Amino acid sequence: QVPVAESGGGLVQPGGSLRLSCAISRDVFPIFTWAWYRQAQGDQREEVAKIDSAGITYYSDSVKGRFTISRDNGANTVDLQMTSLGPDDTAVYFCNILAHNSRGAPRIYWGQGTQVTVSS
Repeated sequence: QVPVAESGGGLVQPGGSLRLSCAISRDVFPIFTWAWYRQAQGDQREEVAKIDSAGITYYSDSVKGRFTISRDNGANTVDLQMTSLGPDDTAVYFCNILAHNSRGAPRIYWGQGTQVTVSS
């Protein structure tokens, strides 16, 4: 199985909501940060939300107040609840995990991405 895998993307109307989920392999540990990035067509990839091991969250200005990141240690998932979606939120959304390998070296994991399209 792949280390991380996103799901939940799709087509949603403006003003709608969508929840993305990232499933993380139990082999990926210890984890230091869980994050969501997105990349719109023709644009650079940007971080939109992050949560660290202490539960501290970060949101980009463009999504603050509309998106919520959460993690479930039991299920080993990190979710992104998105509300009040608009066309500018259309992008491929990626799960990003900062962990350490067995030697204690930092290691970055990326999911394959899930498409979110906000359109009427």
